[in-house]
Amino acid sequence: MAAPSPPPAPLLFQDLPLARLRRSTQARPAEDLLEETRFTLEVLPHTTVAVLGDEGSGVDSLGGLALALDPVPDGRVLTLGIEPARLERRELLAFRRRVGYLPAGDGLLQNLTLRENIRLPLHFGSNFRSRDIEGKVDVILAQLRLSKAAHLLPAQANDEDRRRAALGRALAFDPELVILEQPFDGLTERVAAELLELARGGEVAEGSRRTVFITGQEIPSLLRPRVDRIVRLSRGGVGALRP
Repeated sequence: MAAPSPPPAPLLFQDLPLARLRRSTQARPAEDLLEETRFTLEVLPHTTVAVLGDEGSGVDSLGGLALALDPVPDGRVLTLGIEPARLERRELLAFRRRVGYLPAGDGLLQNLTLRENIRLPLHFGSNFRSRDIEGKVDVILAQLRLSKAAHLLPAQANDEDRRRAALGRALAFDPELVILEQPFDGLTERVAAELLELARGGEVAEGSRRTVFITGQEIPSLLRPRVDRIVRLSRGGVGALRP
């Protein structure tokens, strides 16, 4: 009897043209437009991988490509073994519940409290009863140590609590894959380490329970030993900081 095939990589970027990934609206030199450095990366299950780079490197587009928020200019992106850009709207909504996403900044709705922001995806994206939703939100708030600030609007909360709430919203459906864009900017190393462990979801026999993909310009030095792979993007190409 043939052995079962291994599960697909939670995230695969294949032959993406870095020069065409840059979100910057500033004009680029003609020679820059001719760059055809191709980016390929396979993120394995139960690992934490960080891709770092400046604003001109294309790193800020990777999360959007993985969720089909941005079109893939060339090459291929597979998320949980699926090309999300090919999904119909209903399929895409179901797919996105399997992926937790914390965008750069925090993406919180300013007219909702921190608690309401965390509740929002559960309210519109599940068939849970209201009582069950409130119970799940209570658990998330306790895990994030956010219960005392839950009633605040984002403008009334500090940076740390807003980031905690944004992470709580990303983890609301207990996703298989978590994508974090610049998640640690402005946070102390202690808080950054705490939030990373919450995103990872604790330890099991084969490693961290969730697959975590981080993008940004840098990550705190305290977190580097907790990241399985770090890759650096630059205008000149790709270089691994640590395999």
